[in-house]
Amino acid sequence: MFAVLSTARKAMGRAALCLSLFTLAACDAVMLPDVSGGGPSVDTNAPVQVAMLLPRSDPGAAPVARSLENAARLAIADLQGARIDLRVYDTAGSASTAAAQAQRAVDEGAKIILGPLFGEAANAAGVAVADEGVNVLSFSNNPTIAGGNVFVLGNTFENSASRLLSYASSQGKGRVAVLHTNNVPGQVGRNAVQSAASRSGATVVGTESYDLTTESLTAALGRIKALMAQQNAQSLVLTDDWAGGLRFVLELGPEQGIGPATTQYMGVSRWDSRPDGFNLPGIQGGWFTLPNQATQRSFEARYTAAYGSAPHELAGLGFDGIAAIGALISQGRRDALTGRSLTQSAGFQGSGGVFRLLANGTNQRGLAIATVRNNQMVILDPAPRSFSGAGF
Repeated sequence: MFAVLSTARKAMGRAALCLSLFTLAACDAVMLPDVSGGGPSVDTNAPVQVAMLLPRSDPGAAPVARSLENAARLAIADLQGARIDLRVYDTAGSASTAAAQAQRAVDEGAKIILGPLFGEAANAAGVAVADEGVNVLSFSNNPTIAGGNVFVLGNTFENSASRLLSYASSQGKGRVAVLHTNNVPGQVGRNAVQSAASRSGATVVGTESYDLTTESLTAALGRIKALMAQQNAQSLVLTDDWAGGLRFVLELGPEQGIGPATTQYMGVSRWDSRPDGFNLPGIQGGWFTLPNQATQRSFEARYTAAYGSAPHELAGLGFDGIAAIGALISQGRRDALTGRSLTQSAGFQGSGGVFRLLANGTNQRGLAIATVRNNQMVILDPAPRSFSGAGF
């Protein structure tokens, strides 16, 4: 079973691999100096120079880069009371090139950097310009590179886990077990669930890991089933995604006696991206998170009308970065792009709803809780529209 999966994943090529794992690659993040709160002074009466670092010449990531740039330009067209001079620099998907281009952009007048796409490149770019106090809004979702002058815009496991476990606690299903892949993304997902549980009133009764083989997954399911019975667990949180072994977990879990009628399945990855998986037994009634659907559909429709094709699933991050920068510049303050301003508590309106940047370099996003009923996605709890509402 997993041999077929492995072959299919290889056939998808470098682009698919990068898009599923790029933000959580096992790389050593360089610790950045604490310049939180700082940033360059800007003249908001003139166009503010923004550098966008993208892997334009990387064959595997060029389509994503193009979509991110298109979305950023779409956001610029929306701005009122703010003028942005967007200049795009090619990182070629390389961390060393990203560092050099970040320094070049600042030397040429950039007041803030949007991108790069890959986590390692974002870390390198942040290090390169930290001594000049320029902030970096990366498209990564890797929390290990966040901090100092580097912020991550991508939706994190922490976001999804916090929303899911808060909802689970409110529904009386807060005793959870975690089943995760035995790799860096799986471990980050597990840690996010454990961290979120401590804030939401939920309890993680235990965790189990598996390699991407049928034998390993079957054995892990047996162990997690026994653990859940011993600890009276009500829910099972999965960290895997469709690019990995999620399909097989949702198929084999019920076959091994972990049925959705008695166990609440939850996932910290996006389950709605593969509607052809909605017929799997484990997904029936399962909970997962997703952005504000009305806002996201509006963004997608506008993008398609402007560029003649649908945006890549990460394109909204380009829109969000410009939306945040533009909103701050429109306030007319010289400290618009400092860390203190970027982390304003009210946050910003983005392509998928409300979001805000946190002082530790990560982010918080308004997410909905969804499920699958009769092979159709159903919203159980809408995404909050502001940070003063329920859902946070």
